[in-house]
Amino acid sequence: MAYLKFNKAELVNLEYSLKRELLATNRAGGYSNTTIVCCNTRKYHGLFAVPVGKFGGHRHMLLSTADETLIQQGKPFNLGIHCYGNVYEPRGHKYIVDFEMSPIPAITYRVGGMLFRKEMLFVPKSEQLLIRYTLLENASTSTILQIKPFLSFRSIHALTKANPQADTHFTKVANGAGYRLYSGFPMLYLQFSKPCEYVHSPDWYHDVVYTEEYRRGFDCTEDLLVPGFFEMPVRKGESIILSASTRQEDPEKLKSEFVRESRNIDVRSDYDSCLKAAASQLIAYEKPYTRICTGFSWHEIGGLRETLIALPGLTLYRNGDVKLFEKILDDLIKENPMYLFKGCDQAESPLRIAEVIQHLIDFTGNEEAVWEKYGSTLKKIVKSYVDGRPGVALHANGLLWSQKEGVPLSWMNAYVKGLPVNERRGYQVETNCLWYNALCCVLEMEGKYGKSRSIMNVCKQIKENIECCFFDLFWVERRRHLADYVGEAGQNVFTRPNQLYACSLKYSPVTEEVQAEILHAVTRELLTTRGIRTLSPKNPLYKSRYEGNQIERDTATHNGCTRPWLLGSYAQAQFKLYGGAFTRAAREMIDGFQEDMNVHGIGSVAEIYDGDPPYMPHGAITSALSVAEILRVKYLIDKYGEDEI
Repeated sequence: MAYLKFNKAELVNLEYSLKRELLATNRAGGYSNTTIVCCNTRKYHGLFAVPVGKFGGHRHMLLSTADETLIQQGKPFNLGIHCYGNVYEPRGHKYIVDFEMSPIPAITYRVGGMLFRKEMLFVPKSEQLLIRYTLLENASTSTILQIKPFLSFRSIHALTKANPQADTHFTKVANGAGYRLYSGFPMLYLQFSKPCEYVHSPDWYHDVVYTEEYRRGFDCTEDLLVPGFFEMPVRKGESIILSASTRQEDPEKLKSEFVRESRNIDVRSDYDSCLKAAASQLIAYEKPYTRICTGFSWHEIGGLRETLIALPGLTLYRNGDVKLFEKILDDLIKENPMYLFKGCDQAESPLRIAEVIQHLIDFTGNEEAVWEKYGSTLKKIVKSYVDGRPGVALHANGLLWSQKEGVPLSWMNAYVKGLPVNERRGYQVETNCLWYNALCCVLEMEGKYGKSRSIMNVCKQIKENIECCFFDLFWVERRRHLADYVGEAGQNVFTRPNQLYACSLKYSPVTEEVQAEILHAVTRELLTTRGIRTLSPKNPLYKSRYEGNQIERDTATHNGCTRPWLLGSYAQAQFKLYGGAFTRAAREMIDGFQEDMNVHGIGSVAEIYDGDPPYMPHGAITSALSVAEILRVKYLIDKYGEDEI
């Protein structure tokens, strides 16, 4: 039996099934994303989204969906489903009897005496989606399969309306047709593995409603163009392949291609394999660069902060892939010289390079080779902070002051009505912990393998200055933890997770006794079974639910909602202080996510969870940071488990 599986009672209940989404990526920027009953509920949903070079490489949805209809004795049975306001039409989900992911999505329909299966496969590193239709059982001697494509040809962030500019013509190709609604787009070729009849009858389907966009307060209504339909007979036991591709395919090779490529899809047979499969889908091989996608479906690819946080987990701690780790890091450095060495609106992100280097050293044990390759990068980053970066100033006490009017320079970067929710202007605790760690890393590595005495002298003086002031500046005695930041008005004493970096990094500006106090406070007020809260429930600004309109959600996102990815730093800090004694607690900490493999984005971990029970998932259905840091925790459990007491 498949690990990811849903029965008929679950599938026909739209309140249940429309909240569960499937995702397939081609690991080159393209994706297919919809609900488990194939009803699109987001503008980001669709069968075929790919990057378009003419539009900056941003992803565009070409094929929204395709309705299948089985025709027997002149009677049609439409298996599709669309929302039109309060009406779902057609209601093909009522025929679904089974859904399983083993390893690709497979949906089984029972229509009278027919048993019909649909299996979907996005070909890795190719702009091609394959759908295999199989008539498993048939009580009649004659059955027709009809396929009706719904075309969108628009940015994944936009919606389209009926318009006279759309080119409704088609190009005849082998066993199919090609379409390009607007200039600049690639052709979309729909081809079948057997000859078919194509009836060209362009028509706009108006007012398709995406219920998740409606719930979130966004524009939610779209018009889709149906250019016509394909028909072909299908016999009992026969399989027919539909290919959606940006290039013409050889129809005679589609069946063998489906079989071959399906063998290359990661198995999702248990919790561990789901996490590893999700991790692999978050890597984008877009020549010449290899990048990390922050999450699907709306997040962009190659973000600096997100890549540096997720990189170790998605590579080293997934399967020990050092080569992939270095390729992604090398490409990130090559693509982001301005952000790394000059300035960006992320005060702490370049400093995360030090932590990433330390991950690689700890994993490989080859610190000299790692420093030889990446030491110059870290030294240039440190020098940029010494020289001064826009929005970040080095003060005489050795600490970094972050300030840019109206811009939140930390990862807590939500806006409401154009203003930052949490600007955190001043000495941010995590930025300065990362700064201290970077200075110490340069001192240690350069002392062993380098020749630059000048950079060592600079780092040594700044490090000593930090050690003289950090505790007194940040320590909040009455709360027994560190301030979140220290600004013009003094300490911000909110209990937030950013202070975890004082405990999790290799080098800390506070003692182990202080680290233990910090961890106690975080455990007491922020730890949940779905991650670390972004703000203590005791705070009057605390908002536990990520719901409502965009203003309400953006206000809550860093003021109470949890982040699974913060568990990585939390676990690292606990293991660092207590060794194997934390193993059992670490297992319990991430076991809860196993229950969510059939929730939200099936087979993966969401971006955000509510801060209070029942800890509902929200945001991106699969998050690079969440998946990566849970894999990191699992790695630490294996590493320290032998010492468990």
